[in-house]
Amino acid sequence: MNGRGLAGAMVMCGAMAMLSACGGIASGDRGLFGGSSGTPADDQAARRRAAEEQRALLEADEEQGSTIWDLFTYSDDPNTTVEVNRYLWNAALDVLSFLPIEAVDPFTGVIVTGYGTPPGGSRAYRATIYVQDPALDARSLKVALQARGGGPVAPETQRAVEDAILTRARQLRIADSRL
Repeated sequence: MNGRGLAGAMVMCGAMAMLSACGGIASGDRGLFGGSSGTPADDQAARRRAAEEQRALLEADEEQGSTIWDLFTYSDDPNTTVEVNRYLWNAALDVLSFLPIEAVDPFTGVIVTGYGTPPGGSRAYRATIYVQDPALDARSLKVALQARGGGPVAPETQRAVEDAILTRARQLRIADSRL
């Protein structure tokens, strides 16, 4: 038997298996494909039950207040803005200007830098800055430093960078108030 004959025989066997699965349905069964049970009265009762179940599901969804279509809607107010303190933002960019910037997102307040060596220093660092609040406050600023090679950064170094950013932010705020 060649390849075509074998493929044809397999298709015929599959078709016969599918047809044999449809046979032998008892009068009360709905069958493999949801076929009718035989009498028109039973069909109408089954349709009524299905419609009632569908209605109950829809009412339950309405009570919860959400549907599957809520996944495709943009429910946020388009006039809402995420606020980031501009003085902290600009101060972080000024103080860490020796680091190459890899990613900046002013809407979420995240600045990610690559490795760079500070002026007069010998060790390379990278930083991630998170400005999380519109207030000019130390709690609004989060700085994470990493030394090249994954070495730990001394807490004093991290605190010095945070202090430098906060000091520069205050200077920018003071310079702005003179306008």
